[in-house]
Amino acid sequence: MDPNETGDQLVFFVNGKKVIEKDVDPETTLLTYLRRKLGLCGTKLGCGEGGCGACTVMISKYDPFRKKILHHTANACLFPVCALHQVAVTTVEGIGNTKSRLHPAQERIAKSHGSQCGFCTPGIVMSMYTLLRNTTEPKMEDIEDAFQGNLCRCTGYRAILEGYRTFAKDVNCCGGVANGTGCGHSERENSTNGGCCGGKVNGPGCCMNGREDNVKMMSSSLFNSSEFQPLDPTQEPIFPPELMIQCKKQQKQLCFKGERVTWIQPTTLKELVALKSQYPNAKLVVGNTEVGIEMRLKNMLYPVIIAPAWILEMNAVQHTETGVAFGAASTLSSVEEVLRKAVAELPPYKTEVFQAVLEQLRWFAGPQIRNVAALGGNIMTASPISDLNPVLMASGSKLTLASKEGKRTITMDEKFFTGYRKTVVKPEEILLSVEIPYSKKGEYFSAFKQASRREDDIAIVTCGMRVLFQDGTSQVEEIKLSYGGMAPTTVLALKTCQELTGRDWNEKLLQDACCLLAGEMDLPPSAPGGMVDFRRTLTLSFFFKFYLTVLQKLTKNNNGANNLCEPIPSNYISATELFHKDPVANAQLFQEVPRGQAFEDMVGRPLMHVSAAKQACGEAVYCDDIPHYENELYLTLVTSTKAHAKILSVDASEALSIPGFVCFVSAKDVPGSNITGIANDETVFAEDVVTCVGHIIGAVLADTQEHSRRAAKTVKIKYEDLKPIVTIQEAIEKQSFFKSIKRIIKGDVKKGFEESDHILEGEMYLGGQEHFYLETHCTVAVPKGEDGEMELFVSTQNPAKTQEFAANALGVPSNRVVVRVKRMGGGFGGKETRNTILTTAVAVAAFKTGRPVRCMLDRDEDMLISGGRHPFLGRYKVGFMKNGKVKSLEVSYYSNGGNSVDLSYGVMDRALLHLDNSYNIPNVRSVGIVCKTNLPSNTAFRGFGGPQGMMIAECWMSDIAQKCGLQPEEVRRLNLYNEGDLTHFNQKLEGFTLRRCWDECLSSSSYYARKKLIEEFNKQNRWKKRGLCIIPTKFGISFTIPFLNQAGALVHVYTDGSVLLTHGGTEMGQGLHTKMIQVASRSLGISTSKIYISETNTNTVPNTSPTAASVSADINGMAVHNACQTILKRIEPIKQSNPKGSWEDWIKAAYEDCISLSATGFYRIPELGYDFEKNEGKPFCYFSYGVACSEVEIDCLTGDHKNIRTDIVMDVGTSLNPAIDVGQIEGAFVQGLGLFTMEELRYSPEGNLYTRGPGMYKIPAFGDVPTEFYVSLLRDCPNSKAVYSSKAVGEPPLFLSASVFYAIKDAIYSARKDSGLSELFRLDSPATPERIRNACVDVFTKMCPPAEPGTFKPWSVRV
Repeated sequence: MDPNETGDQLVFFVNGKKVIEKDVDPETTLLTYLRRKLGLCGTKLGCGEGGCGACTVMISKYDPFRKKILHHTANACLFPVCALHQVAVTTVEGIGNTKSRLHPAQERIAKSHGSQCGFCTPGIVMSMYTLLRNTTEPKMEDIEDAFQGNLCRCTGYRAILEGYRTFAKDVNCCGGVANGTGCGHSERENSTNGGCCGGKVNGPGCCMNGREDNVKMMSSSLFNSSEFQPLDPTQEPIFPPELMIQCKKQQKQLCFKGERVTWIQPTTLKELVALKSQYPNAKLVVGNTEVGIEMRLKNMLYPVIIAPAWILEMNAVQHTETGVAFGAASTLSSVEEVLRKAVAELPPYKTEVFQAVLEQLRWFAGPQIRNVAALGGNIMTASPISDLNPVLMASGSKLTLASKEGKRTITMDEKFFTGYRKTVVKPEEILLSVEIPYSKKGEYFSAFKQASRREDDIAIVTCGMRVLFQDGTSQVEEIKLSYGGMAPTTVLALKTCQELTGRDWNEKLLQDACCLLAGEMDLPPSAPGGMVDFRRTLTLSFFFKFYLTVLQKLTKNNNGANNLCEPIPSNYISATELFHKDPVANAQLFQEVPRGQAFEDMVGRPLMHVSAAKQACGEAVYCDDIPHYENELYLTLVTSTKAHAKILSVDASEALSIPGFVCFVSAKDVPGSNITGIANDETVFAEDVVTCVGHIIGAVLADTQEHSRRAAKTVKIKYEDLKPIVTIQEAIEKQSFFKSIKRIIKGDVKKGFEESDHILEGEMYLGGQEHFYLETHCTVAVPKGEDGEMELFVSTQNPAKTQEFAANALGVPSNRVVVRVKRMGGGFGGKETRNTILTTAVAVAAFKTGRPVRCMLDRDEDMLISGGRHPFLGRYKVGFMKNGKVKSLEVSYYSNGGNSVDLSYGVMDRALLHLDNSYNIPNVRSVGIVCKTNLPSNTAFRGFGGPQGMMIAECWMSDIAQKCGLQPEEVRRLNLYNEGDLTHFNQKLEGFTLRRCWDECLSSSSYYARKKLIEEFNKQNRWKKRGLCIIPTKFGISFTIPFLNQAGALVHVYTDGSVLLTHGGTEMGQGLHTKMIQVASRSLGISTSKIYISETNTNTVPNTSPTAASVSADINGMAVHNACQTILKRIEPIKQSNPKGSWEDWIKAAYEDCISLSATGFYRIPELGYDFEKNEGKPFCYFSYGVACSEVEIDCLTGDHKNIRTDIVMDVGTSLNPAIDVGQIEGAFVQGLGLFTMEELRYSPEGNLYTRGPGMYKIPAFGDVPTEFYVSLLRDCPNSKAVYSSKAVGEPPLFLSASVFYAIKDAIYSARKDSGLSELFRLDSPATPERIRNACVDVFTKMCPPAEPGTFKPWSVRV
C-alpha cells in the first residue's frame, strides 16, 4: 500500500467524548494534543522525557489477546497520538472537578496537604486513580510502587502518602489522631507508627511527660479523614461500549503522514515483514519511550515509523519446554505479571532467572514507562546500560528474528551486540520473540544494578550472573558473568568465566575471580560516564555478593549439612539481602490554638492550601495554561554551544525554509538597552562574545512550538574559541574573581590558635544543585498596541525586577509594563532573578512583531540556561581544646558564581554570616570570594548560601570529635550558643530556643538507646553499616540588603462585604496566599470565605521585593494587617452605632456614608543594617532554630544508602498554619536530602552540562524519604518580631538534612574501622553512592587503584 494515499481516521475517546482525527502528525504527542487541540491543560509538561510524571494520564483499552479491558498509566509527553486508535484516555479533568464533585483521589491529596505548588499534583492524582481502577483496596506497598514514576519538588512526599494511605486496606488508620480512640495503630504492639515519640502520647519516655495540659495543647492531626467521601467503584465512568465492539473486529492497516514522519500500523506479521523489507531503516515503535526522546533531545529523525502493537505474534506469551517466550511487543509490565505468576506456581529452582528479571524490573524506570515500553525495544535499543540485557545475555535467552526470507533463532551471547547501539539483527529483520529460560537444579542466578537513586533511574553498572554446578557438587560446570555500563555494549567476562570453569566454589575462587575481573573489566580513566573507579569496584562487589548468595543457597539446598563448601560467616549474611522497603511511619506534632479562640479565626489552624482543590483537579491556571491568543507566536531560544568564544557570524537563513517561521530576533532588535542583569553585567542577547554554554544569542519565532524548535536548530553560528575557566580550582589558579571580597573578623585568631591544644586543617567541597521546579521558566508577552504598553504573564518570584528589566530593554518607562503572576509551579529561588533572561527576550520579540509571544522552556534548556545553587569550596583551620571546645577558626569560602554577578555577593554574605552554624567561636577570621567562571550564572536557591556556610562548620565539628575521640553530640552540645551570647557578627541572640529543640530532639528520637543498638548492629554486620547523627541549625531571617525588607498591600472591600486582597508576595506553593488570607481574616474579624486573592501584579502593589529570604509572610503579613486596620478604623463609628450588626450591614452603611473601603498597607522591618568592614550592626531581624536527628544504613559494597528515620524539632514561633509549616519543613528537608546525598550536576572539562533532565539528574523520589519521619513544632515559643508571633519557615529547615550526610559519614567510619583505618577522611557533598563506596576502603577498592590525576582528561570535572 502506498503511504501517500492516506484517508485513514484515528478514533479514540478522551474523558468519555469521542474524537475523530483525519490528518494527524506522527510527531504530535498526546500531551501536545490534549493541551493545544482539546484545551485540557490539567496534564502538565514537566520534563518531556517521561522522567517526572507530571503528564501522567490513564490509558484504557480492550486487549484482544487477554480478552479484557486494561487500565494503565502512561506519560502523555512521550505517547504518540497515532498510537491512540481505539483507546480511551482519561485525564485529571475527566475524574472530578470543583464545580460538581472531586474524586476521592483528588479530595484526599488536597485535604491532606499533599499539594503545594500543585504542578505535579494532576500526575500524582492520575497515578493513584489508575491504581484504584485496577485494585479498589490496594496495599500500602502498591500505593508506593504506583508513584515510582512521579516526582514532586515541594512536599517531601510524606503528606501525599499520608493522604493516600487512607485508601490502603492494610493500614487501618483513621488518619485522625494517631493512637487516639479508634485509631488503627492502637492495637499494634510498640506502635511506632503514630503519635508522639513514635508511640503513644505520654507513653514511657515521652517528651511530653510531666506536662499536665500537654495533651490538650499538642495535636498530631493535620486533617480529619472522617470527612473524606468514600471511594465508590461503581461510580467510575465505563469503558466506551463502541470501542468494545470495534476492538473485536478485524483491524485494518493504518497510515498517517506528517510533515516529516510517516506512521504505519500493520495488523499482521506478513504486512510487518513486508514493510520492514520496503523500509529497512524504519524504527519499530511500541511505547516511544526511546525513539520519542531521541527525536526530541538528540535531534534524530526517523522518516518511517512502524507500530507493531496489534500483531498477535508480537504480543503472544508461550510457555515452552525450556522457558517462557514473550512476543517482542509485550510491555515490561505484562512480562512482569507473567513472570510473577510463574515464580508463584513453579518450584523455586526453575525460576532463578525469572526472579532476577523481576528484581531488575522492580527498579526499571517508573510504572508509566513499564506500562508502554516493549521488551523487544529494550533489547534492540542496545543500550550499554540496559538493566535487562545482561540478565538475558547471562541466561542465554533465545531471540527469534523474522524477515521476508523466514525466521531464525539466535542465542543472546557475546556476539549479539556488535558495537555501540548495534546488534547482529539485519536491517530488514524484526525481533519477533524472546524466550527467557527456566533454570535447572544446581543452577543459580542473580542480577544487580547500581544507580544514583533507587527508583526510576538509569544504571551506573548492571549485571546478570549465572552459575551451574556439576550434579551434587560445588564444582563449577558453567559460569556466565555479564555486565552493562562497563563498555560501549553489554559484555560477557569471557576470560574470567573460562578460568573459573571446573573450579570449586570457595574463597580461592573468589580471590582469583576478583583479580581476573579487575583485569578484564577495565575502563580507561577518561571513559564516558565517568565514575571509573566506582564502576570497576562495582564489578567486583557484585561478584562478591553473587558468591555469597550462591554459598548461602548451596548450604540451604543441602539442608544445612554443608560438606560441599565453607559456610558463610554470619557477619557477611546481610550483604546478600536484596533491597526492601519498610512500611512508612510518621507523625507531625503541633500546638493547638488556645482555648476560646473564635471559631472563624483561622490563624494557627491547619487550613488547607486555598488552591489545593483546583490544583488536584487540573483547574489551577499556570502561565502556560493561559489560552492561546489569536495570532500568537512561539519563541525558541538560540544559545551558545561554547563556554567562551567570540561570535564570528550568525546565519539564520536556513530557518526560512521551515514552515511557519516568522523571524529571527537578536541584539540589533532590542529597542532599548541590551545591557541587563542585577549588576548590569549581562546582555539580553550576546553580541560579540559568549561566556557560557547556554548563553542566549538570539531567538526564533514561528507559528507553533514544533516549528520554532526546528527553525532554531537550523541557525548556524561560527565561533572563535577562547580558553574557558570552568572550576573553582581553575578560577583560584587564574585569580578570576568578582571584585567585592567580604571578610568577617572577630577576636584575636592568632592568640586563639596559640592557646589551643590541637589545630586541624582541612577542606570540603559542596556541589551545586538544580532547582528542578516542576514548571520551567515561562512567559507570555502581549503588546497592547499603544504607547509601548505591554502585559507580561510570567512565572516569577520577582515581578518588580521583571518589569524593570523588560521596560529597560523596550526603552519605555516602567509604567507601560504590567507583570502578572497568578502562581508558579515551584520557584525555590530559581525564579527570583533568572526568569528575566527569558522574559526580556520574549518582550523584545513581542515588541518587534507586534504580536503576542509565548515561551515555556523545555527542561533541558531550563537546566542549561538558568543556573542553580553555588558550588562551594571551604578551607578551614580550627583550634580547639582536648574537651572539644573551639577556640579559634580561620576559614576561606570560594563559590562558583558563573559568568555574571547576579546574586552571588548576597549568597556569599549569607554564607559568611552562617559560618558558625549554632556554635560560639570566640575568635574568627573569615573571607568569602566569588569566582568568575564560564558557567551560566549561579543564583538564589532556598537557603541562599546559608547551608553551604553551615555545612563546612559541621565538617570541622565532626573532625574535632573524631580527633578528640569524643562523641560528636557531646562536642556539638558543648559549643552551642546560649541566650544572650554575641554571634561572630556581634548580634545578640534573644529568644534562643535552640537548646530546648536539642533536648527535645534527643529525647523524642531515643538517641542514646538507638546509638547502642547501632553499635551492636555494626559489630554484627561487615558489609552493611548504620550511622546516627544529630545536627542543629540557626538561620537568620531577613534580606541582607536592608531596603528589601519592605512590603505593600492593597485591600478592597466591596459593598456585598467580600474582600479582594492584593499584596507584594507571589504564590509558588509555599502557601503565602493562604497565610495572608488567614491574617486578613483575623485582622478584620471575618471568615476566610469572604476573602479572595486573585494574583500578584505590578499595577496594584508597586516596587515589591522578591518573594524570597523566607520573610514574605512576615513583611506582607504586616502590610496586610496594617491595611485592614486602616479600614477598621474608618468604619469604627458605624460599628459603634450598630454593635449587633453584621459585617455586611457595616460595609453597606459605610458605603452609603461615603467612607472609603479601599486601603493600602505598608511595612518595613525596623533597625536593620550591617557593616562588614566594622563588623557591627544588625543583619537579621531574628533567627529560626531547629534540630534533626537522622539514622541511615549504607551498603559498603555498592554505596547505596537507606534513610531509616529522621526526627525534627523546629521552632516556628506560634505557627500561622501548622499544616503549611510542617509541609515546608518536610519539603525543605527532602530538598536538602537531594543536595547532600544525590543531586550531582556534571560538567565536561569544556564547561558543557551533561545533566540536563531527570534522566541524568536525580532529585529525591517517594522512596528516598526517611521510612520513619517525625516532625514536631516547638511549643510555647511566640516570636515578638513577626506577624501574630509567627516565624519564617521556608529556608531554615533545609540544612537539617545535613544530619543524613553526617550519619552516612558516621557509618563509613565504622566500615573503615573494619578495614583497619581510623584516621580522618574527607567526604565531599553530595554523598553519592560513588563517594560512599570509594570511602569504604576494602580489598575490592584496592584492586581498582585510581589513575594518576593529570595523566588523562576526565569525562567530567568538579565545578
